[in-house]
Amino acid sequence: METSNGSSTIKNLKMKKILVLILMATISISCNNSNELETQSTPDPIGVEIPNDSTRISLYGGDMNTIKLWETYIKAHNEKDLETIKNINDDAFKGYPPNGDVIDGSKAHIGFLEDWFTNSSPRWRTKYMIANEFTDNKGVLNQWVTSGQDLTDMVNGEKVTVHHVHDALFVNGKIKMIYVYERAKANE
Repeated sequence: METSNGSSTIKNLKMKKILVLILMATISISCNNSNELETQSTPDPIGVEIPNDSTRISLYGGDMNTIKLWETYIKAHNEKDLETIKNINDDAFKGYPPNGDVIDGSKAHIGFLEDWFTNSSPRWRTKYMIANEFTDNKGVLNQWVTSGQDLTDMVNGEKVTVHHVHDALFVNGKIKMIYVYERAKANE
């Protein structure tokens, strides 16, 4: 009897150890999943947007599909493909080139590009692209791509390269607005 009683006690201890291990593993997995879900639902901001009223709205990493669309847009410019550019532009497109002009509407933008492409052969080479987004105070998602391109063009018969920074606003898969900043390309 002693042997069976001792054997029974050992079995009970083994079972308790197994149950404790299962319980600890369950708690550990549960805690890890909880932290993972918290991290997924609240990403870290990458910056701030400061609208005219001086409030601060957190910026987050944006949808990479806007990068793909921007690459298609730049490629269409290099290929002088006005139809693709027109299809990507929002009808209410606004462009702010570095000379201070305002291009109001997609039709005006296409006309601007037709003139430029007829008289020159500009070529853009992308250096970087950053997608970011925020939801404004009205609940509207604003998706932006900030990019840097070297633009090579012929000016008065001379090949000139300048650096452009573009801030492009995407709304419903279309480009609604572009700010273009320009500086002379540094000698490298």
